[in-house]
Amino acid sequence: MSTIVDKIKHSKELIKDAVEKYTPKIAVASSWGKDSMVLLHLALQIDQNIKVISVITPFKPKETLLFKDKIVKKWKLNYSEYRAEGDNLPVGLWKTDPDRCCYIYKVEPFKRAVQDLDCWLSGIRSKEGRTRGDYEEIEESGTLVKINPLLKWEEIDIWKYAALYQVPMNPLYQLGYRSLGCEPCTSIIDDDEPERAGRWKGTNKCGGECGIHTTKLR
Repeated sequence: MSTIVDKIKHSKELIKDAVEKYTPKIAVASSWGKDSMVLLHLALQIDQNIKVISVITPFKPKETLLFKDKIVKKWKLNYSEYRAEGDNLPVGLWKTDPDRCCYIYKVEPFKRAVQDLDCWLSGIRSKEGRTRGDYEEIEESGTLVKINPLLKWEEIDIWKYAALYQVPMNPLYQLGYRSLGCEPCTSIIDDDEPERAGRWKGTNKCGGECGIHTTKLR
């Protein structure tokens, strides 16, 4: 069984190899959740000026937005933000068609975020939920490479790392959330439930994906 020290070393090696191969066309994707913060902390140790990209929807909790602004400033990030574009964007679509809502507000902006990249770093982990068990640490989709340096980490490893290295965390975790997304589609769940069970709870999308990790991005 790998220790947290082993996992940190392995993750750093993956990031270092990717940075050496793909700079300047590489970026860390951040959702400002716990996994993103650990990934970002690791990546900045390899390259302090690595690009950081994030998709922001109109439905993000205010706590997440304030936390994002704080970290961008405190860590002096090389940061770019992407949002849905267009007139008459639908409001309340998450109630009737959450898949379409995610596509408009998350997937489409993310496609723009990676259009000039050769590689992006993701903070997904294989044990987060039912949809993430088959991912690989290095994935190629056409001309775009995706690296998942935290894939073999568990939820407890994220919190161990955060404690060891004093990584700041979104204050919503102090309220009991375990996985964070848009406010209308994120719920607090019990500790014995799957980690992402609070995402899109009460719909057939429960514990699933917004589409960024499952849709062909170009």
